[in-house]
This record gives sequence, structure tokens and C-alpha cells, in this order.
Amino acid sequence: MTGKKWAFEDFEEGAVIDLGSKTVTADEIIEFASQFDAQPMHLDEDAGKASILGGLSASGWHTCCMFMRMMCDGFLLDSTSQGAPGIAYTRWKKPVLAGDVLTGRSTVVVKRESSSRPNLGLVTCRHELLNQRGQIVLELENTGMFLKREAAR
Repeated sequence: MTGKKWAFEDFEEGAVIDLGSKTVTADEIIEFASQFDAQPMHLDEDAGKASILGGLSASGWHTCCMFMRMMCDGFLLDSTSQGAPGIAYTRWKKPVLAGDVLTGRSTVVVKRESSSRPNLGLVTCRHELLNQRGQIVLELENTGMFLKREAAR
């Protein structure tokens, strides 16, 4: 784990981490839904338009998976991450439609040293995905476990 950019010490409360952007395609919405969430509004444009979502829309779980990829690429894969004990909450605030361009950000809410493992710290982040209109489509919060820099050597 040596040479990782993000160790526990590198997270600062209030810091915002840019997760980049991603364009959502109809093909990927349908592919994900076919395997994991085969509801009509995720599989067919006409069914999506007839629903309250207004068009072919990504499953909320698909949106979470896209966020996870963005977070991995944004900082997690270059960190001392040891996983997470869970997610405090997840909110799907707006539909994610085919053609949407999502941008992501993670805001460090609080960090603290582990009371039981001196080589580990806990970092709580609020994460958001926004569409091209600046609307939040996904909001979630979780705590991640990160090795301290010295422990990662």
C-alpha cells in the first residue's frame, strides 16, 4: 500500500473531492436492468415514458453502481481503504435518464481515529451525483476505514 495518495491523514473535514463525470447510455441502462432490476421503466423507452420517471431510467441500484465506479476512480483505488462498515443512508432524488451526464462529488463530513485499532481512521463522507441540470440525483452517506500513512508502509 505504499505510495497511495489518500491515507487517513489526507482527508480534511469540509474538503470536497471531485469524482469526475459520466454519460449514461440507454444500452447500459437496459443491460444492467436485464441482469439485476428487470422493471419495465428500466428496459423499454415507451414503458419509461409511461411511468412517473418520464423516460428510460436507470435503476437506483445502477445509479449506486455508477457512483461506486466514479468514487473508485476518483480516490478510493489510490487510497489505503480497508472497506466500510455500511451506508448510513441512500436517497434517489431524481430519475437518471438515458443521455444524462452525471458528475460526482464526495464531501468529508467528519474524521476520527479508531478507538480500537490505532493504525486505522474512520472518514465519513456525504456523496452526491448531479445531472447536467445541476440537480442532485443520488445522495448517500457512509463511513470508510482508512489506514494511517505509517501503517500503510
